Amino acid sequence: MTDELSLRLVPDELWAVVEPLVPKFEPRPQGGGTEPVADRTVFTAVVFVLTSGCAWRLLPPSFGVTVPTAHRRFTDWTEAGLWRRLHRAVLDELGGEGLIDWSRVVIDAASVRAKKGAP
Repeated sequence: MTDELSLRLVPDELWAVVEPLVPKFEPRPQGGGTEPVADRTVFTAVVFVLTSGCAWRLLPPSFGVTVPTAHRRFTDWTEAGLWRRLHRAVLDELGGEGLIDWSRVVIDAASVRAKKGAP
């Protein structure tokens, strides 16, 4: 799916960062099933759900991926640590281009573990 909305959600520059981080598809050991949906298609649908606040069950069919497939891949990618690796990769990319203003960085306890009794 490469319509205007999809390209706004996941531009080519973002996909170039994401693609190498996406875990490779593992076919079912028993075989069968249908051809897997392209990773970019699923990633775009997941980005839509996460950024729009849309419920998974209301994912528009125009994205070309079923709700169970989108949610299953999201869960698999979450368990594989994709989102943490992607966050770091985007920060590295932006930092390498000098596009991050480090004077405005905030760290809170949700990001960094606080040690009991530490100064």
